[in-house]
Amino acid sequence: MVATRTWRPTHSVDGPFRARLEDISDLNQVFSDAFTERYRRDGMVGVRVPFLNPAVWRYAIEDADAGAMLWRDDRGHVAAFNMVHRSGTEGWMGPLAVRTEYQGTGLGKDIVSRGVDWLKQSGASVIGLETMPRTMDNIGFYSRLGFVPGRLTLTMTLDAALGEKPASLLARRTTLEKETTLGECKALLEALAPGYDYTREIQLTDELSLGDTVILRGSNGTLDGFALAHTVPLVEGRAREELRVLKMVLRHEEQFPEMARSLCDFARRSGTRRVALRVQGEYQSTYRRLVKMNARVRWTDLRMALTGHDEERPKNALVLSNWEI
Repeated sequence: MVATRTWRPTHSVDGPFRARLEDISDLNQVFSDAFTERYRRDGMVGVRVPFLNPAVWRYAIEDADAGAMLWRDDRGHVAAFNMVHRSGTEGWMGPLAVRTEYQGTGLGKDIVSRGVDWLKQSGASVIGLETMPRTMDNIGFYSRLGFVPGRLTLTMTLDAALGEKPASLLARRTTLEKETTLGECKALLEALAPGYDYTREIQLTDELSLGDTVILRGSNGTLDGFALAHTVPLVEGRAREELRVLKMVLRHEEQFPEMARSLCDFARRSGTRRVALRVQGEYQSTYRRLVKMNARVRWTDLRMALTGHDEERPKNALVLSNWEI
């Protein structure tokens, strides 16, 4: 979100401060204005980026916790923000934006650098973000800060459809069963991607009633995978249309079709029209499976990682991690 300006605002900026739920309205305004300007500069003049659902903002702020950073001008208004997330040793940033009049002042560099420093101090071994691949300014900006472009992340959708049996959902378990299953999810992820931990995201989704976690078990009852998905609309005031998969972990990549069918069933029973999955380009077999299942490619993002802090794909397994909210 950094652009060149021929003028500079006269008032100063201070921060970072910890973002609060009371800041959601201001965050939404900065987010909408900054990304609308970004689209305009990319030639998409008629695009107006809408506000995000306040429930999604609450999830982003509470998930980021101490990494939910914002900067204020001398009038107390939000000048910039960076939602910095850490799931065990996996760290990523997003969304982040700078108010339009502050773009090109060096504030963008500061908010990203502060996020990187916080993740390093918190013990993150993976540090990354995603940006729009057509936006050369963004790619160059992040590259100058030490980030290196990787493969595309492809947002793909499947139509909702009832399965032969209802999807197994975490929310339908007793409190004790939830605790046991959460422990199993943590252990499975640790075995496939040592240091990663999605427990906080799963718990927040359950506590805030944003969606659910689909559970996949083998014939012997062993946990073979899970997928965290949100059913709440991403955009403020919109109807529920899409079940968004934020995390997916499978012991074997070949188990993806079974999980996909469960997600389609969950979508249908929850009143959503389709399932949206963000597939990292490393998982070519999963991409080919989705194409055979008539999935549609809806969007692309460029995944970038800080030099020396890139991801390692688990062998034969599947770990899809959405670096967006």
